[in-house]
Amino acid sequence: MTFVLVAGTTETARIEGISAAGADPGAMRTTPTADAEILLEGKPIDAPTVPVSPSGCPTPALVTRAVRELVGFEVEVIDAGMAVEPGITTRSVASDSGGDARTAEPVPNAGAIWDRSRTIGEDLASKSDDRLYVGETIPGGTTTALGVARALGVDLSVSSSLPENPTERKGAVVEAGLAESGFETGDLAGDPRRAVRSQGDPVLASVAGLVAGALSAGTSVTLAGGTQLIAAASLVRHAGIEAPLELATTSYVADDPTASVETTADALDLSLTATDPEFEDCGHAGIERFAAGEGKEGVGMGGGLTLARRRGIDLDAVRDRTVTLYDRLLGAPS
Repeated sequence: MTFVLVAGTTETARIEGISAAGADPGAMRTTPTADAEILLEGKPIDAPTVPVSPSGCPTPALVTRAVRELVGFEVEVIDAGMAVEPGITTRSVASDSGGDARTAEPVPNAGAIWDRSRTIGEDLASKSDDRLYVGETIPGGTTTALGVARALGVDLSVSSSLPENPTERKGAVVEAGLAESGFETGDLAGDPRRAVRSQGDPVLASVAGLVAGALSAGTSVTLAGGTQLIAAASLVRHAGIEAPLELATTSYVADDPTASVETTADALDLSLTATDPEFEDCGHAGIERFAAGEGKEGVGMGGGLTLARRRGIDLDAVRDRTVTLYDRLLGAPS
């Protein structure tokens, strides 16, 4: 099978308090680059460091990389507007990062990104004898996901990479964006390209196009992630595509009381799989931060855990390999 990682950046991530995907706002620009390099090569190449929160919680890329080392699967990286070009081979669908969601059109080229990604999805489907797993990495992406859902009229409450979900701050950003673009909640139902152009980010445009292409070509797709990928599924459904679609996420997202994972997945006719990695008792201070509500999901972590179980890999082995990767790349926590 093939794992597709769609990576990009958005100016929305620069809004204070929106994301924990990096130790500081400056570091967030390089997070998608590092995530893609870690998943593909097992270490940063051109990115300066491994993304890690101030408390020591690492990027979920370590978990998905651990699964890859245990299971073995092909990886395709889609460059959907990364601010820092990675030192790995990618397929580019966007040359620019997404704008601030509080502006009228943060993704003015959303239609072109969608179309390029759809072609890639069709191509990958033609080469796949199994299913595609599609993950994402974009700091600030839950806020743009909320904006897209509101524009479409989809009832979605999004999760957060922070232990305390800044729901009011995200809501204020979305309301500002809707007002600036002249739309109200639900005005763009049935018009997914315009919704992502006016409220989203380039990763959402790319994931939606990619999934639409793969499904139309008859390949099964697993959305490997949380509420950002529910927003992508909303775009796919509002494009009139009714094919079966799976969401595979972590229990940290599925059990988040501030997120409407189960209800919205059901409304969109998504089959839902949630896996508990049981990091709370792994004996590693940095990785235990996932269980404390940091990170929760990203870089396909939930999909990777689901794939490991389907391939008969014990989650103890995933935890052990994740600890090994952390200590090798970041050093053992003090």
